[in-house]
Amino acid sequence: MKRLIILRHAKSSWKDDSLSDHQRPLNKRGRRDAPRMGEALASRGWVPDLVLSSDATRTRQTWKRVARAMPDEIPVRWIPDFYHAGSIAVLKEMIDLPEEAGTVMVVGHNPGWENLVSMLSGRLERMTTANAALLQAEGSWVDLAEPDAWELVTVLRPKELDQ
Repeated sequence: MKRLIILRHAKSSWKDDSLSDHQRPLNKRGRRDAPRMGEALASRGWVPDLVLSSDATRTRQTWKRVARAMPDEIPVRWIPDFYHAGSIAVLKEMIDLPEEAGTVMVVGHNPGWENLVSMLSGRLERMTTANAALLQAEGSWVDLAEPDAWELVTVLRPKELDQ
C-alpha cells in the first residue's frame, strides 16, 4: 500500500510588499495551523517516509512546523519546480520515488494541489491553506503516477480539527 499526503502550505502573509511571492512567510494563522496539522497527521499514523516540497519560504516554514509533530526526522527534497507547479511536476517526481517509501508527502501551492487531488483521485476537493488530502493506492510509484489511480481517504482541514 502506498500513501500520498498532498499538503497545501499554511496561510501566508501579504504584509511586506517588498518581498517577492516566493519569499512570503507564514502569517499568524499559518504559524498556528501548521503544527496542528502535523499533530493531526501524526495521530492518524500518516507519517511520511519522504517529503517533496516547493522551495518557497511559506512551504519551508509550513513543513518545519508540521515536522515538529513527527516522531522522527524525515528527509526533505526542496523542489523549485513545485513552486506554482501543476500535477505534471509531481508526477515527474513520483516515477523516481524509491519503492521503500510507503508514504510520501508533497507540499505546495494552489491551484496545482487542488488539480493534483482531482487528477489522482477523480474527486474534486477544495484545498484551502494547510489542508491535507490523504490518498492511498496499491502498486508501485511508477504505476500510480497516473490519473484516477488513487483513493481519496479524507481531507483534513485545520478549522475542522476541533470539531
